[in-house]
Amino acid sequence: QVQLVESGGGLVQAGDSLRLSCVVSGRAVRTDSMGWFRQPPGKERDIVAAIAWNGATTYYSGSVKGRFTISRDNAKNTVYLQMASLKPEDTAVYYCAASSTRFWTIDLSKYNFWGQGTQVTVSS
Repeated sequence: QVQLVESGGGLVQAGDSLRLSCVVSGRAVRTDSMGWFRQPPGKERDIVAAIAWNGATTYYSGSVKGRFTISRDNAKNTVYLQMASLKPEDTAVYYCAASSTRFWTIDLSKYNFWGQGTQVTVSS
């Protein structure tokens, strides 16, 4: 059984930093695209950042580019999201996901393994 477990969320103030981690078990993700998505209250889930299997290609949504950094450690089956200069509009449930399609993708529908999410709340 494949499990993705996110950690590192919490309540912080605007301008603070957080580091999210996602540990995958039951599947080696070394050939998978990995992504972080978020769902603010009352809104749809959307991509935040993604990283190719070897880390050579990354994608960031416009709202987080320059503030967030995605990285991965395939030996540890783990992906990270370093978040800096957090804003109240970053408040959301953050989800980690893996795509087993074996090609680079930022398409949410191509991510077939999901974690349960971790809450990030940024106060002003």
